[in-house]
Amino acid sequence: MEEERRTVIRPGATLAVYSYGPAPAPGIPTILFVHGYPDDHTLFEYAVPALSTDCRVITYDTRNAGASRTTSKKLDYYRLPALVDDLFAVINAAGAGPVHLVGHDWGSIQGWAAIQDPRAKERILSFTSISGPDLGHLRRWFKQRLRRPLLWPQALGQMLRSSYVAFFQLPVLPELLWRKFLTARFEKFAGRGIGDNGVRGLALYRANSFRRQQLSGRCSVRVQVVVPRRDPFLSPRLVDGVQEWVPQLEVVEVDAGHWWPPEHIRSFVQHLRNWIAATGTSPQ
Repeated sequence: MEEERRTVIRPGATLAVYSYGPAPAPGIPTILFVHGYPDDHTLFEYAVPALSTDCRVITYDTRNAGASRTTSKKLDYYRLPALVDDLFAVINAAGAGPVHLVGHDWGSIQGWAAIQDPRAKERILSFTSISGPDLGHLRRWFKQRLRRPLLWPQALGQMLRSSYVAFFQLPVLPELLWRKFLTARFEKFAGRGIGDNGVRGLALYRANSFRRQQLSGRCSVRVQVVVPRRDPFLSPRLVDGVQEWVPQLEVVEVDAGHWWPPEHIRSFVQHLRNWIAATGTSPQ
């Protein structure tokens, strides 16, 4: 499998971008993978060989993950608008036509913001969200449940699942825990290396988790939400209400945990192939 690597220069960051498969051409689907935390582009490395036989596949290390670097520690460089600009810059730099966007975890959160951007109409054919909610929807979801006592258990359950987000806001201690304990444990559990991504990616949470984002709330992109039933961090009920602002929505449940893409490679690849075949290669 031949790999093309390029560096994309962005305000406050340099991004490592990787491309595989046939050159962009009419009728050749292009898939853009965006990884989450604490991963880098290698999250998808086992799916790339199967998909790049007849698809153009692009992956990249989001800012300050993997081989990408930031030139400043200012949290402004980690906020969603900067991350969305990175995503479109990668599409442009790779010379890709409209892409099938696939995001996992924080990559999915970035994807939700990207499909609400006016540029999405011409640059994104479809969006596959895996284990990463839209932050605006997440806030609305909590508000709706807190107004209805019968739904308080749902809200409480998700608060417990998300308690690590509050912990990540603390200074020093999360970094220390990652260096002394969590990195080795994660790598043993996942069977892949993450280097210091756990420490470097904490800025994502500190820059975005409790900040209101100015997004349109409108989506013209075809979306599928993949819901792993055994995700310890996200309740399957978080998808409730998404159909109110995403007209072209499909929801698929899978019997898997949070890291469905690398742990169930065959089903992940086949699912994407079916989705791309149904969506096509041209904007609607």
